Amino acid sequence: MRRVHSAGIVVQALVVATLAVVPSFAAGQATPQSAAPAAAPAQPALLTKDEVAAFAKVQIAVSTARDSMQARLAQPRNKTLQMQRTLRDSLVTQIAEIMHHGGMSEQEFQKKTYIVSTDPGSRKMFDSVVAKLTGVPIPGQLVAAGPVVAVPAGPVGVHIGHVVNMFNDVPGNQGLLSVALLEARTASQHATLGAQNPADLANMKLHAGHVIHALDPTIVAAGPGPGYGLKKAATGVATHIDLAAKAQGASPNVVTHANHIAASAKNTVVRSDSIIVLAKLVQAATAAPEAAKLMSQIISLANALTAGIDANNDGRVGWQDGEGGLQQADEHVKLMLQGEQKPPG
Repeated sequence: MRRVHSAGIVVQALVVATLAVVPSFAAGQATPQSAAPAAAPAQPALLTKDEVAAFAKVQIAVSTARDSMQARLAQPRNKTLQMQRTLRDSLVTQIAEIMHHGGMSEQEFQKKTYIVSTDPGSRKMFDSVVAKLTGVPIPGQLVAAGPVVAVPAGPVGVHIGHVVNMFNDVPGNQGLLSVALLEARTASQHATLGAQNPADLANMKLHAGHVIHALDPTIVAAGPGPGYGLKKAATGVATHIDLAAKAQGASPNVVTHANHIAASAKNTVVRSDSIIVLAKLVQAATAAPEAAKLMSQIISLANALTAGIDANNDGRVGWQDGEGGLQQADEHVKLMLQGEQKPPG
């Protein structure tokens, strides 16, 4: 979960009645020099650090259980009504056990979920704790650019460099693939947050908006992502890796893996479009059960943005159309660059 959340999530009740406190002055009376306005005091978080830490541990465990169960629910052999019901009942039992060991009631968990979703101070602490526990960078904050990856010389390397090192309009001087992975994680995290309480329609709508922002900020301008958008980043990956393959001097190795990378990136764009359609339906929903079903679909697709999907049921996720995600794109980038390294001697 990453980056600074929209300041518009919570409206601060700090209305200053300036007209009521500004003194009047008689005509001709010297007006005293205006003093610099005092800075507004920072609003304290609604949860303490210890409360946030305890909640984060439970939330991570619940999210892990949900993600695991979503993967099982999506498997073709588990598509029968009876198996779907059995798996969902098992998830309920798992979550109850997690909360029991975490010393937290369901009511308390839902209350803290709401606070973390709407209170900037509590959310900032929550993001920091989750980043430390999981190693995932704080939502809304780009990871500092790492070492520049060695790329082939000439036009081929220029376009590969846009994918792996830096592109001119990407925040934080990141490569297109790096920001795509960041936005995908943000979308997945907020899809999971939105599904935490299937009875809370407002929370689902809130996080559906956050998911859309991570995918395409031209639709929802404010949110927890860096503001670049997964669709734009993944499209850029596909475009520039194709340009690398078509550039003069491109090796057969580059051409082969560029095809794999581009296919996986294009799969990600298609899944992004599907998620946006579902998220808009959540925003338009008038009943929580209807929105909850949509959020479940969003979670599965959001996870596939990075992990891809085993569409042909061969036990592995390849790079092909309908299968590969950003993880497969990243794997083939590494394979491509390894293939370009000249052996010593």
